Amino acid sequence: MEAARAARLLLVLCGCLALPPPAAPVCPERCDCQHPQHLLCTNRGLRAVPKTSSLPSPQDVLTYSLGGNFITNITAFDFHRLAQLRRLDLQYNQIRALHPKTFEKLSRLEELYLGNNLLQALAPGTLAPLRKLRILYANGNELGRLSRGSFDGLESLVKLRLDGNALGALPDAAFAPLGNLLYLHLESNRIRFLSKNVFAQLGKLRFLNLSANELQPSLRHAATFAPLRSLSTLILSANSLQHLGPRVFQHLPRLGLLSLRGNRLAHLAPEAFWGLEALRELRLEGNRLSQLPAALLEPLRSLEALDLSGNELSALHPTVFGHLGRLRELSLRDNALSALSGDIFAASPALYRLDLDGNGWTCDCRLRGLKRWMGDWHSQGRLLTVFVQCRHPPALRGKYLDYLDDQQLQNGTCADLAPSVSPTADGQRWSSAPATGEEMAPRTGGLAGELQPRPQPQQRGRLLPGVAWDGAARELVGNRSALGPSGRGPGVQQPGPSAAAAAEWAPQPRDLLEEAEPGRPALADPEPAEPTPTAAPHSAPPPAGHPWQRAAKQLLAAQQPESAAQAHGGLGLPPLVSDPCDFNKFILCNLTVEAVGADSASVRWAVRGHRSPPPLGAARFRLLFDRFGQQPKFHRFVYLPERSDSATLRELRGDTPYLVCVEGVLGGRVCPVAPRDHCAGLVTLPEPGGRSSVDYQLLTLALLAVNALLVLLALAAWASRWLRRKLRARRKGGAPVHVRHVYSTRRPLRSMGTGVSADFSGFQPHRPRAPVCALGEADLIEFPCDRFVDSGGGGAGGSLRREDHLLQRFAD
Repeated sequence: MEAARAARLLLVLCGCLALPPPAAPVCPERCDCQHPQHLLCTNRGLRAVPKTSSLPSPQDVLTYSLGGNFITNITAFDFHRLAQLRRLDLQYNQIRALHPKTFEKLSRLEELYLGNNLLQALAPGTLAPLRKLRILYANGNELGRLSRGSFDGLESLVKLRLDGNALGALPDAAFAPLGNLLYLHLESNRIRFLSKNVFAQLGKLRFLNLSANELQPSLRHAATFAPLRSLSTLILSANSLQHLGPRVFQHLPRLGLLSLRGNRLAHLAPEAFWGLEALRELRLEGNRLSQLPAALLEPLRSLEALDLSGNELSALHPTVFGHLGRLRELSLRDNALSALSGDIFAASPALYRLDLDGNGWTCDCRLRGLKRWMGDWHSQGRLLTVFVQCRHPPALRGKYLDYLDDQQLQNGTCADLAPSVSPTADGQRWSSAPATGEEMAPRTGGLAGELQPRPQPQQRGRLLPGVAWDGAARELVGNRSALGPSGRGPGVQQPGPSAAAAAEWAPQPRDLLEEAEPGRPALADPEPAEPTPTAAPHSAPPPAGHPWQRAAKQLLAAQQPESAAQAHGGLGLPPLVSDPCDFNKFILCNLTVEAVGADSASVRWAVRGHRSPPPLGAARFRLLFDRFGQQPKFHRFVYLPERSDSATLRELRGDTPYLVCVEGVLGGRVCPVAPRDHCAGLVTLPEPGGRSSVDYQLLTLALLAVNALLVLLALAAWASRWLRRKLRARRKGGAPVHVRHVYSTRRPLRSMGTGVSADFSGFQPHRPRAPVCALGEADLIEFPCDRFVDSGGGGAGGSLRREDHLLQRFAD
């Protein structure tokens, strides 16, 4: 009975072992199914969509990636079982057409990527089942046209990419079903015309890119962009646009970025940008603009960045930037500008990045206002470095405007009378002041008769009432001391040829109250090769009885003693300094540091007596400071007001070394050489109440002491060991040395009670015991005495041979 039960149990076990194993999930060939929700078949060399019937639960797949293969055809059943699919990637294949029922079961699909294939059309109704689709990429295909029903059913679409195709025209209301679309890419196509209703129903669109197309030369119809009320970015660059009509963007109240770069724009209507009150960035680089209408930028009250580089601008209206109060970045590089007024940027107090490089600047008196404005704004830390490199005249070619003084800018046929005057292409001048329509007729006599030059055919502009005459008088007096270096000492300048010429224009004190004599000869005209601004005729001065003329008389009378002193070699007057390097070297002195605290320090310096040319004004100072050894050096500095002789540094770090330097600023210019002679070091005090700082000297001494103690302990240990060895050697010096310590390498000697070696007894067990010889303490092996006694038969030779034999046998 028990045997039968055992047999049945054995049969059951054998049956269980013979059953086939359960089927494991099978992944499509060449795909990766490590995660049940992600099916990855990217870059596997596939030529058709793998079958998903072997998957245990294809409805769980959320992501299906098939990009980078050689798939050419999509059937109606390739995605039939993937009802829960959220993302489908078919990019970088060779798909030429889509079956109309390809996406019939993918009602939950949110992202579809069809870019970089060979699609030639999107048949109407193909994408209709994708009600929840949010992202559609169809870029980089061969789409030549769009049907009105191509995007039916895509109410949830947010981003659409159609760039890099061959679209030549867009039908009316082609994007009407896409009411929630936010981003539309149409760049790099062949679009030539935009109909009025092409963007209908796109009221939520925020981004539109139409760059690198073939748009018609003129963009005139404002109704084209009328539906795009929420548009914030419009890119029209790299087209063939030549003209913008008036108010073409008037229906884009939220537009923040407009790019028109790389077109052929040669003319802009004065109202081209009307309605763009929210525009923050305007890019017009790479066009053919030669002038800008005065009212072109007036509506752009919120503009922060303007790029006009790479055009053909030769002149700018003085008020063209007059309404850009928020402008921060302006690029005018690579144009044809030769002169620019200084106060053209005065209405943009937020301007900090200005690019004027790559123009043909003529460094003469017309750039004085620009140089003065740049110096003022640099001194206030409001403007980054501006590079204005001279191209004309040849003597100043390659030099930068920052490093030129007013004496080098005296060439030219102009006077810096009105900073708002800027040359135009036709040789005329605009003025920010209203024109009176008639010239002021001067009287012959008084100071007017003395200073009135003869008119020349190159006369440009006219004097502005209330501004020009006072500036001319001041410049006349100032140019009398437009000096060159003298041999009397550093920084002292004597009248040169230009100053002498200017002095000829200045009347003597007796002439201030006299009328001009009828037969008095006229003053000679200045040399045409190097005319000075004061000698260049511009306009007639005001009448002799005018209050401004009386003020000019008083100013010249006050400056007369200075002229007389200069006529006698400048005796009795302090040196005239116009170079910041000379000011630092000879005028600035005695830099000291006082009242150093934990977070503040006072710096004081002295200034020797000197004079500055009137155009430069009084000297200012720049204080440079930073922690000692900081790289880069002096990235922190402070500009101080005029006539300062001390400053207090605050918010310093306690118990920290600092290096402080001071240098002069003349006319907005600083010396390009570092002010090494006027630097001082200081160490701030430790912060009160804070944690005591670590005394590094005391810490170093403590570490050295610990190291010395460790070395002494090591030496003591070594010395004690050496002494123990010496004492042990002395203690054992008289004792006999055991032979086994010298010769034996076998096991140590064991005492045998009978006095016979165990080794010897082992080798000759059959021989009878014999009396043994007396053993000494130095013997290693005990031998029987009869082994070493000659038996008489061998004689001495036999005994020796026996001894050699024993030694060879038992020797170690």
